[in-house]
Amino acid sequence: MSEIFYQFKNVAKKIFPEFLLNWYHYCLVFLGAIIYGFPGRRLKAIGITGTSGKSTVVALTTAILEEAGFRVASLSSIKFRIVGSEEINTKRMTLPGRFFVQRFLSRAVRSNCQYAVLEITSEGIVQHRHRFIGFEAVVFTNLSSEHIESHGSFEKYRQAKGQLFAAAKNIHIINLDDENAGYFSQFKAKERLGFSTKISNDQFPIIKAENIEILADGSKFAVNGLEFKLSMIGEFNVYNALAAIAVAQSQGISLEICQKALEKFSGVPGRMEQIIFEPFKVFIDYAITPNALQKVYETLSEKSKIQNPKSKMISVFGSCGGGRDRWKRPVLGQIAAKYCDQIILTNEDPYDENPSQILSDIKSGISNDQFLISNLHEVIDRREAINKALSLAQPGDTVIITGKGCEPTMCLANGKQVPWDDRQVVREEFEKLKRLEI
Repeated sequence: MSEIFYQFKNVAKKIFPEFLLNWYHYCLVFLGAIIYGFPGRRLKAIGITGTSGKSTVVALTTAILEEAGFRVASLSSIKFRIVGSEEINTKRMTLPGRFFVQRFLSRAVRSNCQYAVLEITSEGIVQHRHRFIGFEAVVFTNLSSEHIESHGSFEKYRQAKGQLFAAAKNIHIINLDDENAGYFSQFKAKERLGFSTKISNDQFPIIKAENIEILADGSKFAVNGLEFKLSMIGEFNVYNALAAIAVAQSQGISLEICQKALEKFSGVPGRMEQIIFEPFKVFIDYAITPNALQKVYETLSEKSKIQNPKSKMISVFGSCGGGRDRWKRPVLGQIAAKYCDQIILTNEDPYDENPSQILSDIKSGISNDQFLISNLHEVIDRREAINKALSLAQPGDTVIITGKGCEPTMCLANGKQVPWDDRQVVREEFEKLKRLEI
């Protein structure tokens, strides 16, 4: 969601009664549905919600449905896709408003799509953007603290996610290993499926992963005796794959087709994407929540130590944007100090907030007793910070750059956006360092 919109929403909350804003958003969505002829009801829509993994589950589900021979449209924070034709999401909003979703679904209908796979955010739900679609299935990936300042509390954040399940009454697919699974299981549905790496028997069918192995170049697991191989590392990606398999099973698609699709799948841009392989490794990941950041660090730390016990991990990160979610800044710093050998704090999307203040907030969570302060660097310029990380890296080390993933812009003060791509900057700075060595 754009920071300008975030600030406008907070101002609007102070000026207008909540019920009036609620009706305003509802009427806009209803009008859009009327204008475009309720296109969501002519598709089998799959809604993916949760805190982390949504974009990856959208991509994996799309890949499986296409492997099964269906024409598919998909919408995520990364891109908008209709039967293979892709457009990068430059709107800084996962689920855009102002008729966008209804227009997108209308295009999907005109392209003879049978399925639409949609990433559904809590902000989008609160503003009724999920209405008038008629979901075939909805998926809950996981839940951790996020958008707390926007929603007012974790409970209200969870309730916002729950509205999607309350509105969609066909098929509910739930991560049973998440501590909030019980909350999402209470909503009425014609059919429920769960996915898990732990639970064997429950009140409804379960897609369970067994024999999980996190490899140097991916992950392996089995479902009902059939082995799956992913090119994506991390147990969290096993969960993402299970969610997509559960969607496929709910639609009568065989495990064999799922296996074929997932083995072809090369990964999601900016989501644990490896950019440099030698002499050290460089990964890019979105990871803007404490839970997501910890999982990324845990996965890469375990992977690097297996390959080289003396390897070090170097992190580059900021916060998730100026003006919001200040509570998690020191938490992010604390997590980085636990797992990383070198930390470079840098600019991310400061908007109108002082970047130095953001870095100071993160730094407040890093204890001198916990982390060697000489290994903590503050480099406001993100390009220089990336160059610093690459300069510090030795053969066998791992550099992880988080916070932006494949976002195509950086948001600065006064609404200014500048072109940016962490992945491209890494390649450019790596080449500079190589030339200096010659």
